[in-house]
Amino acid sequence: METVIFWNNGFSIFSLQESSRKSARSTTCKGSSPKLKSGELVKVSGYYENNAKYGKQLSIETLERISEASIQAKEKYLASGAVAGIGERIAKKIIERFGEDSFECISETPEKLTEISGISLRMAQRFCESFHKAAEERSVMLALLEFGISPVLSKKIYECYKGDSIGIVKKNPFALSEQIQAIGFRTADAIAEKAGIQKESPVRVKAGIKYLLLQEAARGSTYMRKSELVSKAWELLQIREDIITRSLITLSVDKAVATEIIANETAVYLSELQKAENYIAQKLMFLAANVSDRGGFSREELDKPQGEDGAILAQKQKQAVIEAMSSGVLVITGGPGTGKTTLIKTLIAIMEKQGFSISLAAPTGRAAKRMSDASGRKACTIHRLLEISYNPLKSDYRQSFRRNEDYPLESEVVIIDESSMMDIYLMSSLLRAIAPGTRLILAGDADQIPSVGPGNILRDIIGSGSITVVRLTDVFRQAQESGIVANAHRINKGEFPNLKHSDDFCMQACNDKQEMPEIITALLQARLPKFLKCETTDIQVLTPTRLGELGVANLNRVLQESLNPPSEKKREKEFRSTIFREGDKVMQVRNNYNACWHILDSEQNVLEKGAGVFNGDSGVIMGITDEDEDEDVIVKFDDGRIASYSAEMLEELELSYAITIHKSQGSEYKAVVMPVCEGPQMLISKNLLYTAVTRAKEQVVLVGSKQVLWQMVQSDNAGIRNTNLRYKIKQFAKIYRQEEA
Repeated sequence: METVIFWNNGFSIFSLQESSRKSARSTTCKGSSPKLKSGELVKVSGYYENNAKYGKQLSIETLERISEASIQAKEKYLASGAVAGIGERIAKKIIERFGEDSFECISETPEKLTEISGISLRMAQRFCESFHKAAEERSVMLALLEFGISPVLSKKIYECYKGDSIGIVKKNPFALSEQIQAIGFRTADAIAEKAGIQKESPVRVKAGIKYLLLQEAARGSTYMRKSELVSKAWELLQIREDIITRSLITLSVDKAVATEIIANETAVYLSELQKAENYIAQKLMFLAANVSDRGGFSREELDKPQGEDGAILAQKQKQAVIEAMSSGVLVITGGPGTGKTTLIKTLIAIMEKQGFSISLAAPTGRAAKRMSDASGRKACTIHRLLEISYNPLKSDYRQSFRRNEDYPLESEVVIIDESSMMDIYLMSSLLRAIAPGTRLILAGDADQIPSVGPGNILRDIIGSGSITVVRLTDVFRQAQESGIVANAHRINKGEFPNLKHSDDFCMQACNDKQEMPEIITALLQARLPKFLKCETTDIQVLTPTRLGELGVANLNRVLQESLNPPSEKKREKEFRSTIFREGDKVMQVRNNYNACWHILDSEQNVLEKGAGVFNGDSGVIMGITDEDEDEDVIVKFDDGRIASYSAEMLEELELSYAITIHKSQGSEYKAVVMPVCEGPQMLISKNLLYTAVTRAKEQVVLVGSKQVLWQMVQSDNAGIRNTNLRYKIKQFAKIYRQEEA
């Protein structure tokens, strides 16, 4: 609607600007209509008449008001990636050109799409085919958009519930937050309000309580104090406390939550977390108390040079080998340069010589690869070791494994590296798969940031004082020459790093957040590659956060623009708000055990095939296929594996010029660049800084404020979590000691 010329008693004359024309052509319309306003969207049909005075006019037969929300919903749907090949930019162009008729155009007359610059006939036909395949999904997604649900979440809901999606949303939208990882309580609550569910509904109150417990678990704690839980539930739900207390009792009766008395206060657990914590404590002490001495091991052998390298073991390393031969559970911990890698390699060789069968594993694919390279033996992820059954729609704690008490691992020794990364769910699952009599060796740096998931496993085991622990403290001479190693230990002691006398550890001072991305870009573009004689892909930017100027999202956008700008020679693929371009550095952000890969030899023949791409695997986009191909983005990972990503798989892939420090756990890089700036208190952490620094092999460059750096060094808040594992281990240790007595 352009201009209302006349309206009286249901008769209108107005000018209409046609939205489906390249040029803004106006048509004068007349006839019966409701009272309209300039700027309204309307769909008009009729026939043209020539008026002697006013010229050509459209005589109205039907008039339909078009909801602006309807057009916005269609644009959101198209931009969501639901139609293969259409991203945000193309969606916007289609809506601007065809408006309300966009769907009809894609479905019935796709050749009209070629009127838009950049869309070929082949692309238009592909859009049409994809559009028709998704008929039911589209119907559900558009209906869900009316509830304020985003296209991305609508797609996940449809994948989970198919044709029942609308019924589930109307009846109990809180079920979505329990079944679909990406949907939280607040989203479900907003949907519930639109669906007419009352504030004091038991369904809503119980969902709110569980949401708060899950939020606490996401922050690393296994329980909440009841007083804090009730207070936060009141703030969240805005209902009386007695209603909250009654719902807590109901949840307890239903065994959805469990309570304990901890430090004279009632603690409330999600039942799965309490069971896992109890099981870990009990199973660790059972394994520790039930191990047989194989015999035949001579301690004198440890005084001789070990392995092909002829390594001479330090006293603590010798102690670790001796303890491993006699202990059911052993923890080996220490910082960089203290010889953990040499020790594990030696330990494996000695135990194999004694006839032990050994399994090696780590929490991530990159950590497992490092373990393989260092030991010369095959290592895998813990998930692969336990033979995971994975449902990508559900939260990680709903994963299931084939290996358990009824089908345990056959190995006599299980060695886990980077064990500080294990959360309570993964540790519980691992222990369920370890048969009585098996030796368990946990290696890791207890001073790094704890797991992303709930629990503080390695620290709690060490802190219990009931499990054998060998802490490696001596830094070997070769490592002492490294400024990275020296400063990592200084940081860990709460001392300011030495920035003056180290070639491989430096800081570029800057107090302006907006300038820091430019400095980081300059470092990666030329300065560091030239200094280190390396590729840009060998340098990793690590940041504490995902948001803001120095968050992952913005840094990746800035770095991509500078390090891999658009080019006619490079194909690119738009997926939601991300542009993937040939030459981009990317990372897999979730485990996909079904993704196929292959490795090529120098003559491009397939050397090896397999399946499984893991969270944290990094690589480079080596190609993007033509739009009529099934697989779009081809990634070559650091270890030589090549995997193809269809449009549906691209949500598993992210640009990785910059990644979070948490994502870097278990990895090593030639050089690390880290922004240091003000932010939330939880990110001003010594453990975060220490973890980032220890990821670098040859160079660390900090960019930012020395004052904030000093605050990070002095802070130690990353390990503060509500867990009760160390106390429970102590309790079970007392029980086993009494039984032995």
